[in-house]
Amino acid sequence: FANKGAFNSPQQIILLRFQVWQMDIDDESVDRLWIILKAAIQQILRKDTGGLCFSELYNIAYMLTQQRRAMKMYAGLKEIITQHLSSNVKPEMVDSQKNNFLGILYKTWSDYLVEITMIEDIFIRMDQIYAKNHGMDSVFAIGVTLFKEQVLSHSSIKKQLQQLLLGMIDQDRKGELVDRENIRNICKMLMILSLDGRSLYEEYFEEPFLSRSIKLFQSESRKLLAEKSADKYLKEVEDRIEEEEERALSCLDISTGERIIQVVEQEMIVKHMRTIVEMEISGLVHMLEHTKTQDLARMYRLLGRVPGGLKLMCDCMSSYLRQRGQLLFSQEKAGLNPVDQIQNLLDFKAQCDHFLSESFNNNKLCNQTIIGEFEHIFNLNTHSPEYLSLFIHDKLTKGTKCLTEQEVESYLDKALMLFKILQEKDMFEKYYKQHLSYRLLSNMSVSEHTEKSMILRLKRECGFQFTAKLEGMFKDMSISTTTMEEFLSHIQTVPISLSGLNLTVKVLTSGVWPTQPQAPKCSIPSIPSTAFEVFRSFYLAKHNGRQLMLQYHMGWADVNATFYGSLQKVNDPESNAGGAQVTRKHILQVSTFQMTILMLFNNRETFTFKEIQQETDIPDNDLLRALLPLYWGKPSQRVLVKEPDCKQIKKEDIFTVNDEFSSKKYKVKMKLVPGKKEAAVPQKEGEKTRYRVDQERKLQIEAAIVRIMKSKNRLHHRALVTELTQQLQGSFQPSSAVVKTCIETLIEKEFIARTPEDERAYVYIA
Repeated sequence: FANKGAFNSPQQIILLRFQVWQMDIDDESVDRLWIILKAAIQQILRKDTGGLCFSELYNIAYMLTQQRRAMKMYAGLKEIITQHLSSNVKPEMVDSQKNNFLGILYKTWSDYLVEITMIEDIFIRMDQIYAKNHGMDSVFAIGVTLFKEQVLSHSSIKKQLQQLLLGMIDQDRKGELVDRENIRNICKMLMILSLDGRSLYEEYFEEPFLSRSIKLFQSESRKLLAEKSADKYLKEVEDRIEEEEERALSCLDISTGERIIQVVEQEMIVKHMRTIVEMEISGLVHMLEHTKTQDLARMYRLLGRVPGGLKLMCDCMSSYLRQRGQLLFSQEKAGLNPVDQIQNLLDFKAQCDHFLSESFNNNKLCNQTIIGEFEHIFNLNTHSPEYLSLFIHDKLTKGTKCLTEQEVESYLDKALMLFKILQEKDMFEKYYKQHLSYRLLSNMSVSEHTEKSMILRLKRECGFQFTAKLEGMFKDMSISTTTMEEFLSHIQTVPISLSGLNLTVKVLTSGVWPTQPQAPKCSIPSIPSTAFEVFRSFYLAKHNGRQLMLQYHMGWADVNATFYGSLQKVNDPESNAGGAQVTRKHILQVSTFQMTILMLFNNRETFTFKEIQQETDIPDNDLLRALLPLYWGKPSQRVLVKEPDCKQIKKEDIFTVNDEFSSKKYKVKMKLVPGKKEAAVPQKEGEKTRYRVDQERKLQIEAAIVRIMKSKNRLHHRALVTELTQQLQGSFQPSSAVVKTCIETLIEKEFIARTPEDERAYVYIA
């Protein structure tokens, strides 16, 4: 029979010989047999079992049970155990309160548990037949209950047990050496004494322990918050949790471990988490600004343990990201370099992604917070579509930076991340077409492969319709190359001269390229004009019914320039020419407008600004943009000289060729705008682009409304707006005001109508 309840002693197996008595016995025999059992029980409780025959005792108890005398044995057994506990055990424990009380208590309990197990084995048939059938406690349960009532319920014993047990926990928390095994043994004793529940364990230890811990952690948290920074406070809390978990695992019941950790979390985290997160000098914002990766990870781990902790942290992080992002990428900073603004935003996003992976364990809520705030910041600036396109333009343009193919691809991936959260994708497409056309027409793309790689990214994100025109631009370039080869072969077979001009024409499909229906005027010189007319005749002969219209603002030219004059006055460290050199030749890479201006000086030495206007017929704004790089910059690298020498232009100002021009480069590229900071599309041009996009959006909205109403036939206003937003979200977010205007337009055109019973519901008119 197993020795039930013994913690550390091995199980004892007692082999009995069974002898079943079937005969009926009289009351006198019953009394005599009970006296034998009673004496045996008393001997067992006194640890005097040497002369006992357990097989005979078992047979006696079994026989009395069979003879329906179990009630007598049951009552007598309780009386004997009660007498033993009250007369022997309790006084002994009271007397030992000053001498290793807990050790003596556990030794007494362990011995008693063995004794009760022996007694239980003798009366096992009484348990099975009588106690079970009558719903009464087993012998083991009687023994446990009586020990609880007669020994532990004594006020002085209970008080001493609690004080010593809690005192040992306090000592352990202070780092003093204690006998944890003693704590574990007493806790297990209390759990067994609670029988199948935890009532006694909770009453004697757990509730006082938790109550005491609450007060301790309340005091400790107040003290730490007054003395420590947020990062040090969190370290103390984390250490406290680890200590409590280790202690509970070592010597407490498993459920107590869970409850004590809840107490630590409640008193040291939940009640102070806002204070911790918002600490001015050391809180979340400080950690983010100073890249405190480990401290952020600790804050994430601890706040993630409690309800609402991560949300509070993310709310605070959201405010910080929004504020910091607006400083980096605000509307007010529109005058700064757009490429650098996008790069600053990407660097900030990379820093946040570092926190996400290294500190926040890629938590979904943290990730949503970061993405959500960056989407808000990025779309708050109305220049975002243009700036993003300029950023890509910077990476895909030759000569801007020495980037490897892998570096370019990495930048394009980062740009795509911003493109995904961009709301005005249609506006981006307009700017991207302008910048792509510049790269293609000026042969400034880093490579066709990289260009098409970016377009493929856009296509995967938005579909083939979004990139159809971009792909059409590459198709035109390919066809133009073939056309020029045919043209050059043609002029070799006919008596036509291009006057030594090396002509290259790109035929652009209307509607695909960012061309203008009414391109700026320009009276180009006769030689290039004549050469183009030769090409026009050739092309129209092959393509009957087509029209060719020059887009002067999109053209480029390589102009052979010869400069005469002494360099004695030139003080330019970049010049590699000597004073003896008089004639210098360069190729000037200029726009069509600049070519037209410069070729005027083949006929005369000087021109006023007004005369240049009249001779070239270039619109004022385009003329100013073309002239500025020619006359303003380093004195030795000005192609033209203006009198008076100032940046502003008046109609009477006089321009002449700068014969002292010099450059280390043979090919000199003249830009339309002088500085990188002005790389963005000019304000008026940007306003025109936005106006055109707004008009196109209205047409898209109206078309989408008609499609939706045709399929649904009848819709309420709210449902229509929801469906409309879903259909257009891949291109732009329609505003409620514009949607309302488009609905009114469609009602006037009798595509839809309001229902008589509800003005906010619409029906489709077939």
